[in-house]
Amino acid sequence: MPTSPSLHSQLEAMRPQLVRFASLQLRNDALAQDAVQDTLIAVLEQPERFQGQSSLRTYVTGILKYKIIDNLRAATRERQIDTVGDQSEDDAIDALFAADGHTVDMPRQWGDPDRTLEQKDFFKVLELCLEKLPAKNARVFMMREWLELETEEICKELAITSANAWVLLYRARLRLRECLDLNWFGARG
Repeated sequence: MPTSPSLHSQLEAMRPQLVRFASLQLRNDALAQDAVQDTLIAVLEQPERFQGQSSLRTYVTGILKYKIIDNLRAATRERQIDTVGDQSEDDAIDALFAADGHTVDMPRQWGDPDRTLEQKDFFKVLELCLEKLPAKNARVFMMREWLELETEEICKELAITSANAWVLLYRARLRLRECLDLNWFGARG
């Protein structure tokens, strides 16, 4: 089945966001470009597989997700996550909590989560917040929450301990919460 020119233009419009997403995970521009290219080729070679049960962006991102996972699993060398410079980050996180372990300030009410998630602009802000995270935190967060990899697999891929992975996830979630409070929920309320 031949592909339509409209599909080509829609896919080409998505390419920059797909490359940014792949780059965040793979930390290698060439590998990210290859994963996106493989994804777009897969869509173009079998356009009939897209049945419209989700948006085209969701469908293409889902394919890219599996291309990234395949790439991560195929990597033969291990990469160390840089832990130098974590002290200032620890101090900033400690300032968010009282001596009894509770947060100093309660998070703002975020409204109806279902309605918020449906809003396209929310995902743009979330993407910007992810880009502001330290690279190692963002990578572990995306591997766990978006690619849905198990902690053991993340630890093996990144050559880190499970304790380190959970600390990185915790820090990423805190920073994302703070960023979303400031740039999405605070701006709306």
